[in-house]
Amino acid sequence: MIMSASFLEFAQENAALTATTKKLEKRALLAAYLRSLAVEDAARAALYFAGTPFAETDRRKLNVGGSLLTKALQKVAGVTPAILSAAYRRYGDLGDAAEELFNARERPQAGGLTLGIVAEAFTRIAAARGPGAKLPLVTALLEVATPVEARYLLKLILGDMRTGVKESLVEEAIAAAWGAEPAAVRRAGMLLGDLPEVVRLAVAGRLEQARMRLFHPLSFMLASPVATVEEAVERFTKELAAEGETASAIHGVLEDKYDGIRAQLHCGDRSQPGRVELFSRSREDLGASFPELMEAFAGLREPAILDGEILAWQPDTGRALPFSILQQRIGRKRVTAEMRERIPVVFMAFDALYLGEALLLEWPLGERRVRLEGFIARHAPATAEAIGREQQNLFAAASPGFPRLIVAPQVPLESAEHLDRAYAEARARGNEGVMLKSLRSVYQPGRRGLAWLKLKRELATLDVVVTGAEFGHGRRAGVLSDYTFAVQDGDRLLNVGKAYSGLTDAEIDELTAFFQAHTLEDNGHFRTVEPLKVLEVAFNNVMRSDRHSSGFALRFPRILRIREDKPVEEIDTLARVEEIYASQPDKPMEQGVGDGV
Repeated sequence: MIMSASFLEFAQENAALTATTKKLEKRALLAAYLRSLAVEDAARAALYFAGTPFAETDRRKLNVGGSLLTKALQKVAGVTPAILSAAYRRYGDLGDAAEELFNARERPQAGGLTLGIVAEAFTRIAAARGPGAKLPLVTALLEVATPVEARYLLKLILGDMRTGVKESLVEEAIAAAWGAEPAAVRRAGMLLGDLPEVVRLAVAGRLEQARMRLFHPLSFMLASPVATVEEAVERFTKELAAEGETASAIHGVLEDKYDGIRAQLHCGDRSQPGRVELFSRSREDLGASFPELMEAFAGLREPAILDGEILAWQPDTGRALPFSILQQRIGRKRVTAEMRERIPVVFMAFDALYLGEALLLEWPLGERRVRLEGFIARHAPATAEAIGREQQNLFAAASPGFPRLIVAPQVPLESAEHLDRAYAEARARGNEGVMLKSLRSVYQPGRRGLAWLKLKRELATLDVVVTGAEFGHGRRAGVLSDYTFAVQDGDRLLNVGKAYSGLTDAEIDELTAFFQAHTLEDNGHFRTVEPLKVLEVAFNNVMRSDRHSSGFALRFPRILRIREDKPVEEIDTLARVEEIYASQPDKPMEQGVGDGV
């Protein structure tokens, strides 16, 4: 029996990776280490370097959060909650805190963990049901860990190694270790969704045998944001020039920018009839929240991977409902018949990545669009009638069915004036803005280029006052970088949101010192502070919410500047927030649908 490689050496390798900021050095370290291992250990190590206990196609999850890890760490390190909290605050990382606490013990363990033992432990933890069953398994793993092993065990369990190594760099290292082309490794990883299997193929020199598999999510292609029509035209023209085209030689196309949930639909596997998967951008399974979509696509027999948006939908008007309404469906283990009727949903498709047996990523958007429209023409009618067998009686008296599969409307771009007009029309329809896409663009998973642009103008800005400050994470662990803020309503201050982006490190350091000196209540990680600092914040829209005392929440707020010139008495009011809310074409309906968001 071949012994598995030492986990201590793996942990030390991660420490070495953390110590250098140079990408080429990291790649060389990874390649040399992977090459030194037996195939199965190299497969495990590659996966762990990428920061995940299981491959993308492996549906197992550890389901171990910070609370459980904190309990295990306190027990093994023999420290009080206060000592652990102080150590965490010094680093902003539980793994780094664990190494410090383990080093302070009188008798550090000698180790003995291997990559194989850790893999077996992860299998048991994933299979255990509930925190009570998982805690002793995690504790047992930590009890035999050295300080540096504990550091990287916790990071791995939390899914964030913080070594500066992404999966793409691991793929480059695999190529370097076994003399393969990086592009071949990347392609195999994309098609298989299984990094250990990619290692096995690379070792055997068989990367070309990788084939597309349904039911593992591909990375999504992203659009670059622009704030004005002029910026959109300038950047898009630059992209065309880079492709050797001119603005007159090739036209872009416009689509509405919908405010739903970006999702990837997988269906039609002939070997597994009826199987359907919906994945979010973070690769989460969305099926439980939208059972009618799973039912609608279960009858499709043509293999497909579609990129699109899940939208709350008004069948009678053919328009999307605001995200705040759709949000009520997210994360539910059980969606009631009443909710299905009250908040119907559709899948609005705007791209085809795989149809039949053909992978379309390298095809130009114009050709992918033709294939997409053909697929939807063939199958959309069937999705109007698909109702789960268990729902037939419940919905017998419901209104006639409507297609759950819709193609995103698309029109050719004619001019800058047309783009400006299209934006206004999209907003009037209740959508976020418009997308501008090159018909020549290939689909680049995980990439954000200029071939796709999204025009979303700021709705408004508000001047607010900070009422609470929270310590950040990672490199911001020792500074108060997350700010809760409020508007005024008479002599009251009512919170409307929380923001942590937009300021420089120097400004955050300055605010940290200020808030530490003006703390009203210190709750450890969070402080209630004197309402003295005014910020100008931008945001996408205003939503009804019971999370804040104002009854509203700003969606995607970001700090534009510190308003040293503005006294607290002149910050914006709750009436102004209500005015902005009422002016939104995409505000929630007022029949109680949007409450409680």
